[in-house]
Amino acid sequence: MTISGDNSSNLIAIAKKTRQAALKLAVLSTEAKNQAIEAIAQALESAQEEILQANVADCQMAAKEGIAKPLYKRLQLDEHKLRDAIAGVRDVGKLPDPVGAVQIHRELDTGLILKRITCPLGVLGIIFEARPEAAIQIVSLAIKSGNGVILKGGKEAIRSCEAIVKAIKQGLSQTAVNPDAVQLLTTREEILELLKLDKYVDLIIPRGSNSFVRFVQENTRIPVLGHADGICHLYIDKAADIDKAIAITVDAKIQYPAACNAIETLLIHADIAPKILPKIAESLQVQNVELKGDERTRKILNNIPVATDEDWETEYSDLILSIKIVDSLEEAIAHINDYGSKHTDAIVTEDGEAAETFLALVNAAGVYHNCSTRFADGFRYGFGAEVGISTQQMPPRGPVGLEGLVTYKYQVTGAGHIVANYTGADAKSFTHKNFI
Repeated sequence: MTISGDNSSNLIAIAKKTRQAALKLAVLSTEAKNQAIEAIAQALESAQEEILQANVADCQMAAKEGIAKPLYKRLQLDEHKLRDAIAGVRDVGKLPDPVGAVQIHRELDTGLILKRITCPLGVLGIIFEARPEAAIQIVSLAIKSGNGVILKGGKEAIRSCEAIVKAIKQGLSQTAVNPDAVQLLTTREEILELLKLDKYVDLIIPRGSNSFVRFVQENTRIPVLGHADGICHLYIDKAADIDKAIAITVDAKIQYPAACNAIETLLIHADIAPKILPKIAESLQVQNVELKGDERTRKILNNIPVATDEDWETEYSDLILSIKIVDSLEEAIAHINDYGSKHTDAIVTEDGEAAETFLALVNAAGVYHNCSTRFADGFRYGFGAEVGISTQQMPPRGPVGLEGLVTYKYQVTGAGHIVANYTGADAKSFTHKNFI
């Protein structure tokens, strides 16, 4: 069901329906959930033309309205992106079921047994800009983890999202999963109403610009999982292999510059800068990357604008890169920890000790050695897909897949046991015997 308007009572009714469907989904077998996931994949394949045509219409309207270039790139859904998204759905079906895992199995006393068992969160509220394929990833992860989901895509992707959710619901209608477990909201007004539904929604996951994520965080009592910024760094150490450094820099910047895991700042050790900077600049400028630099960088690369303090704090999401020369590994780490967003940061070096220091001291969800930051992705990590990337200190952190969509509960089974027998002068003792 697609709902519109600002009728909060209608949204509450939809949320209640989603929760009821989620309660039944939570106790389905792994086989039943996997059958539902395969049905979603098949329905999306059958609806491919309808989905792609809807996306073309969205892109045409967005272009007329002057949408920002990075957002337009995220909005585009071609045959290859859709194919990869459907492959991701099937990959989720192959993953172990995260629900029902016994994390603790312990005898407290004879006949008194404690278990800690994983269980679904309940209902997820996902608010995302552009990227219609995000709806596909999120729904597959929600079904596998036993959660209902209320989706709110951006207005720029409304036709794409409607076509995708229509196909998903058609697929689910042939399975044990009630299609009411998946809902789509279509108006901006519904965002604020959704954020008020702390009685029915258990987790909000926003995916979009930093200002948008902050808005969500500041306007709800529901727990929020997400990241506001994607200011990622690459540090080229004095012991770097030059060919590796150039290839990694180019990939981390241009492979998909609109992504939150593309680098925005390049740090280079002063000892290697004169040798490598001209080669890096040539490789980037031929790809139309605009370079900015600190004063030391500008002495090596003529005619590039100065990088200001504001640049170090900016997520460009575009073909723009700021460059800074540093005198030591320690200075590079300090810069990253000062200006980074705790998303993903990388070092290129052949010095194992320098790499270990970097990986240990950089405060980010992802820290890489001799590889591109663009690997920060749930699909590439083998999660099948991701619902988002979290830069918070507490887990889940980094790309969030199934493990971030379950919680746990404690189950205690006794045979008439009472606490009074374990207190006082003749108190019984606990055995606290672990079975696993």
